Amino acid sequence: MKTAPDWHIARWFNARQDLSLPSLRGRVVMLHAFQMLCPGCVLHGLPQAAKVRALFDPADVAVIGSHSVFEHHAVMGPDALAVFLHEYRVDYPVGVDAHRPGDPLPVTMRAYGWRGTPSVTLIDRAGRIRLSHFGQMDDLQLGGMIGRLVGEASSVAPAGRAAAP
Repeated sequence: MKTAPDWHIARWFNARQDLSLPSLRGRVVMLHAFQMLCPGCVLHGLPQAAKVRALFDPADVAVIGSHSVFEHHAVMGPDALAVFLHEYRVDYPVGVDAHRPGDPLPVTMRAYGWRGTPSVTLIDRAGRIRLSHFGQMDDLQLGGMIGRLVGEASSVAPAGRAAAP
């Protein structure tokens, strides 16, 4: 299993502080890549992420959005994203995937090998990638996989909790 690479975020929304993968160790992370002008993201990916956030204990599962823009850059900037997140009532942390000069693909998108949006990556409690999926994913399939990852024993304790002996 591959260790999840760091993400590169230019700006966070719905987060009190910058989030990093090490700060989430001990929890399963559902990292979902989306673009606000992507129909599959709006109709399926964002509602699915909201369901996961509502159904799983945040002490066990962190839902993180990555606004990974690889097209129509001029109209999907942070100001437009702020309005979009408010209008669609997205309340979980969302990071704006950073860009390197001259590269149309965002840094995190390239690091994770996402082929487009929507994409879902599941990261286990130890920080390893356990699923990388491009396109729409069935809710039951995703929920079952998250449930299995939550149920796995881990020597990595969530922040604020001691590791099990």
